[in-house]
Amino acid sequence: MADIAVGSVSVPLRDVWGALTGSPEVSAVSRAIIVDIRLLKAVVALLAGAALAVSGLQMQTLFRNPLAGPYVLGISSGASLGVALFILAGPVMHLPAWLCSLGIAGAAWIGAAAILAVIAVVGQRIKDIMVILILGMMFSSGVSAIVQILQYLSHEEALKAFVIWTMGSLGDVTRQQLWILLPAVVGGLLLAVITIKPLNLLLFGEEYAVTMGLDITRSRRLLFISTTLLAGSVTAFCGPIGFIGLAMPHVSRMIFNDSDHRVLIPATMLTGACVLLICDIISKTLTLPINSITALLGIPVVVYVVVKNSARS
Repeated sequence: MADIAVGSVSVPLRDVWGALTGSPEVSAVSRAIIVDIRLLKAVVALLAGAALAVSGLQMQTLFRNPLAGPYVLGISSGASLGVALFILAGPVMHLPAWLCSLGIAGAAWIGAAAILAVIAVVGQRIKDIMVILILGMMFSSGVSAIVQILQYLSHEEALKAFVIWTMGSLGDVTRQQLWILLPAVVGGLLLAVITIKPLNLLLFGEEYAVTMGLDITRSRRLLFISTTLLAGSVTAFCGPIGFIGLAMPHVSRMIFNDSDHRVLIPATMLTGACVLLICDIISKTLTLPINSITALLGIPVVVYVVVKNSARS
């Protein structure tokens, strides 16, 4: 409700509650602002925050690396490549706005899925998860280099559109796009729930998990698909939103003081959704890109984790 009330035009909380409950006392203008614009953005923030946070938790457990995030396998870079090819390599600025928006989202999704498909094929031959992590980082660096070349060769108008996409935005998702984003995120979260037991076993290492009867290949595949649906879908429709997936799992562990994924999965969903709503409130208040706010809030958490791990070692 606070996120819906805050914006370029302030709306009283009683009007927010009235519009959400169908009260006839709310003016038509306030109802349009609340229901048609801000409610949609708040729902996107809830979905994106939960999706990025859970995908980050999955990657940190799978790689047993506290600094792993949802884009560690090159998902973000793959999405950026798809968008760069769509915007920078073709004259799309003259397309209708809705078609351009859908094209950007679709290109990001295809790019993210393509990179993860390559990683999955490599993973069939390589069993060491850390080698796969390093390969993912290398693919990410190579794709980023291609994106930079496309930026260098592109026209000013196309370059501006691409740079705006890289800043991330929760307000560009339409109702039609939400009906694609919603089932993708829900599907990814359901897969995350299915993988709770494998994630708990992986806390003790892959060798221990195998001795307990866990099918490592199947579990890894489910985690990769879940991460693609969660992080890839959010990146496709909202742009690359950083630090939520990296920081929120640690915030959840600190708040609940538990490493059991039966607790961490719902806790991470909740903290990710809440924090991205807070970031959206700050972003609208200060008129800044959402990515800059998530970075400023997430960096202190990452620094704390690094210092804490260094002290332990």
